[in-house]
Amino acid sequence: QVQLVESGGGLVQAGASLTLSCAASGRTFSRYSMGWFRQAPGKEREFVARIRWIDGLRYYADSVKGRFTISRDNAKNTVYLQMNSLKPEDTAAYYCAADRKVDVTGSDYAYWGQGTQVTVSS
Repeated sequence: QVQLVESGGGLVQAGASLTLSCAASGRTFSRYSMGWFRQAPGKEREFVARIRWIDGLRYYADSVKGRFTISRDNAKNTVYLQMNSLKPEDTAAYYCAADRKVDVTGSDYAYWGQGTQVTVSS
């Protein structure tokens, strides 16, 4: 069982940066692939970024590529999402997710956090 707690959300202006954190419980965090997703009001949840546990390979949605960076610190059981050049369309609740699989298809993660709100004003 893994529990995930996101933090770091807030209200920022367009062009600003924000770093989200997701702290995980458990002693085997290093063996979990991690993902970030977001959901805006009235829209479906969408993939943002993921990082594989086995080699640290990272994948990004086209909409955030070049602006967002996913990283992890296994010693701190934490995964991060560094968000730069934020746009109003990045406004959403952001969720982290974890799974033992190396590659996770879509949103097929076993564990999810409760989310943290990011609001970007124009």
